[in-house]
Amino acid sequence: MSDRPWLVVGLGNPGPKYAGNRHNVGQMVLDLLAERAGARFGKHPRAQAVVAEVRLGVLPGGAPGPRVVLAKPTTYMNVSGGPVSALAKYYDIDPEQVVMVHDEVDIPFDTIKLKIGGGEGGHNGLRDTTKALGTKDYHRVRVGVGRPPGRMDTADHVLKDFSGTERKDLPILVDDAADAVELLVTEGLLAAQGKFHTAKA
Repeated sequence: MSDRPWLVVGLGNPGPKYAGNRHNVGQMVLDLLAERAGARFGKHPRAQAVVAEVRLGVLPGGAPGPRVVLAKPTTYMNVSGGPVSALAKYYDIDPEQVVMVHDEVDIPFDTIKLKIGGGEGGHNGLRDTTKALGTKDYHRVRVGVGRPPGRMDTADHVLKDFSGTERKDLPILVDDAADAVELLVTEGLLAAQGKFHTAKA
């Protein structure tokens, strides 16, 4: 394992208008991770992003977890790649230690899935990140927001706030996603998949 930090990016759109959208659940997860670490986000000097440098989780044996740069791009979702690439270069982080936390319509609400590489599933933030990094081989923590109801367009669905029913369970979903990020960076992808890919009782 490299001694370089991990780069954990929460995808979303900037500004209060979008803050509660399904598309911004990745940034909600990053806010919780920063809160857990007692850290605040600050503007980065070389990238269009706000960042917080923290240690996440606890390693086996009780030592503090690995160094992690938490980042929220301040660009719109579909041009997230530039900030991600700039941060990876600034901190000398390989794509394999980049983690994108994002909304995922192909899995149900209240579900977390993790993978490395693979397709972007029509997600413009991931597509732009792949283009900027020059590889698909980065980690994704996929936070389920479910398919749009009826004939609603997917873009309309993700740019709406969570429903009243969903909002009741949203804190649990965000907490689970933050746990998934911590487990990924402390114990690896297989350990995180082993916990979060198991069907819920």
